[in-house]
Amino acid sequence: MENTELLQQVTAKANTWLNGNYDEDTKNAIRQMLNSEDKTELIECFYKDLEFGTGGLRGIMGVGSNRMNIYTVGAATQGLSNYLNKEFAGKPISVVVGHDCRNNSRLFAEISADIFSANGIKVYLFESLRPTPEISFAIRQLGCQSGIILTASHNPKEYNGYKAYWSDGAQIIAPHDENIIAEVEKVSVDQIKFTPNKELIQIIGEDIDKIYLENVKTIFLSPDAIQRNKDLKIVYTPIHGTGIKLIPRCLQEIGFENVILVEEQTVVSGDFPTVVSPNPEEPAALDLAIRKAKEVDADIVMASDPDADRMGIAVKNDKNEWILINGNQTAIMFTYYILKRRQELGILKADDFMVKTIVTSELSKKICNAFDIEMFDCYTGFKWIAAVIRDNEGKRKYIGGGEESYGYLPADFVRDKDAVSSCALMAEMTAWAKDNGMTIFELLQKIYLEFGFSKEKGISIVKKGKTGAEEIVAMMKNFRQNPPKELAGSPVAIIKDYQTLKQTIVKTGEIKDLDFPCTSNVIQYFTEDGSKVSVRPSGTEPKIKFYVEVSCEMDCICNYNKVEQQATEKIDAVRKSLGV
Repeated sequence: MENTELLQQVTAKANTWLNGNYDEDTKNAIRQMLNSEDKTELIECFYKDLEFGTGGLRGIMGVGSNRMNIYTVGAATQGLSNYLNKEFAGKPISVVVGHDCRNNSRLFAEISADIFSANGIKVYLFESLRPTPEISFAIRQLGCQSGIILTASHNPKEYNGYKAYWSDGAQIIAPHDENIIAEVEKVSVDQIKFTPNKELIQIIGEDIDKIYLENVKTIFLSPDAIQRNKDLKIVYTPIHGTGIKLIPRCLQEIGFENVILVEEQTVVSGDFPTVVSPNPEEPAALDLAIRKAKEVDADIVMASDPDADRMGIAVKNDKNEWILINGNQTAIMFTYYILKRRQELGILKADDFMVKTIVTSELSKKICNAFDIEMFDCYTGFKWIAAVIRDNEGKRKYIGGGEESYGYLPADFVRDKDAVSSCALMAEMTAWAKDNGMTIFELLQKIYLEFGFSKEKGISIVKKGKTGAEEIVAMMKNFRQNPPKELAGSPVAIIKDYQTLKQTIVKTGEIKDLDFPCTSNVIQYFTEDGSKVSVRPSGTEPKIKFYVEVSCEMDCICNYNKVEQQATEKIDAVRKSLGV
């Protein structure tokens, strides 16, 4: 589209807001954009509508149709209300509303509560910020039909978001996702019911906190180890977010007496003043925590992201240096610990199961196989892990699952990734390892020695704009039509294409069906020597992502550093084979 035509369309849309049922502050901001010589901001704010996708809303806060504000949030809530009133016609309907630490999160939460109530829906509104997993828990605990949390997870401070959940406490999937999107898209500003029915809004808080924490306490497998190591030095940071509400309290209630907070980051703030990015996947986000750990000679560092659904950790290696443990390594250790302890306690059953996403380390599945426990694979995103739990509910027992992007769920009373219970379980596992003469780093090395070494790396190639999008389409087409014959010198043995839901055994040409609930634009290559590459375009950013996992032999812990270097070189060789 030519710039002149785009500017005309944007100006026309801005003028509909000027003449519409919007508040004066909003209209004044629009007038300033219209009168400015530089039309960049006007275009950014109005060139499209902020889309209510399958995960809800996420965007930069501000005025306009492409921004998070009371009107875009209001339309989302009105659309969800309309759908709930159709889906549960004639029945009492209730929802949970929560929010994180971000600027405007409380405002958006209160406005959403008002709109739900104006539509005759009972609202349980949390009194103040709470972790995302507690919202999921509360929906189930209170028997609600739906719920939302205002959060943009670990995005930069300019962002906010709106996540919607269904009655099982999981993020919404088919058919409800598409149906809700259709309802949201129908809503005009004049149809949003902003005037609340205050009688339908009930404030909740400590009452749910207590029940949630009691449930967290049911996940533990080594309470004696906690008692013997109650002075374990745990450095924790909430990175200015919701984790401060429950994680230190949870750790103390289960018996840890030496929880050391990173004081600068316990300040609740949507500006995240001490970090560039409030993401525990980013090494810089843990800098202050590691500095504190060095001061006090801590046993472990733990961090949660702003809405406390992701957990990052740091530990000392064999050279007494602080290193970060990635999401795959955390999932590997949790898998091993849960299975090992359940087996030792005599509570591991044949119908127990675990879940991981397809891009998460295959070593977790290898560990499950060794214990004769099924590990399900699912698509990226915790809504798919929750779907597997739901499909097996009442038939089999879920005992843990996670994904490489720092999310883990130790028990099924929550249906989204949970940093509260993950931090608690990580602290217990650290105590158990110490009881057995190991650090967490040494436990990880032990697992690698027993089950094989693996190293993973995520690679993102940015392709911006219309031409970038076309390049990504062409790259995916090429990977399908001309798959690599080898990766780092090892022949490709299996190709899985989730767009066709077909698996090809390369040597024989045999084709099998993949048992997944829907298609997805992902392709995977598995080599004869145990390497795996997953390729998928990002659904939210102009990127194509490669998830590389390589395997190496490790016959002695003394060779750990040497094997890790070999794996790094192997990953580089895989990249060359892929041409990325």
